[in-house]
Amino acid sequence: MPKHILVGYDGSETARRAYLLALDLAACAGAAVHVVSVMQWENGADTSALMMAGVGEDRLNGLREEVEALQPDPGVPVEVALVHGSPGDALLSYVAQHGVDHIVIGHTERGALARWLVGSTSTDVLAKAHVPVTVVR
Repeated sequence: MPKHILVGYDGSETARRAYLLALDLAACAGAAVHVVSVMQWENGADTSALMMAGVGEDRLNGLREEVEALQPDPGVPVEVALVHGSPGDALLSYVAQHGVDHIVIGHTERGALARWLVGSTSTDVLAKAHVPVTVVR
């Protein structure tokens, strides 16, 4: 049974459903849920990092409020985190650093052009994860 479940969260409807499923799984397993959102940086310059620090803090606070509104008293421990980088790689890095043993992630259908331009986080995570992954549609 999993003890730490990560939910990749971007605010989409499928991410909301993934979060609620993760709560149900965690309640059954006695696990904790890690809600992780990824903030992408266009470049790695220190100036950009400094400018985005305030934006990141605001986004993290908004994320906490949104998650709490979805399930005000989930009955399981929920940790909310904002990480930086490429979505798939950032989520998998969090998995490795925090002993996550199950991933729940939403999948939104995109056309071939959009997938080619921006990729698919769920596909990336599925291809590289070393823990079980549940994809919610």
